[in-house]
Amino acid sequence: MNNINKFIVVGLIFIAGVGSFVAGQFIIATVLFATAAIYSNIVKRVKINS
Repeated sequence: MNNINKFIVVGLIFIAGVGSFVAGQFIIATVLFATAAIYSNIVKRVKINS
């Protein structure tokens, strides 16, 4: 998976979190935001280390 695909995945997870938040599903939105944040940090660390 190249960097563009990783950023697209993070963006889609974030957009899904916003959609869940607007729909009133706050627990799911929280999980999606946390997943996007953690995955984003993992992508950045891998990029820095390589």
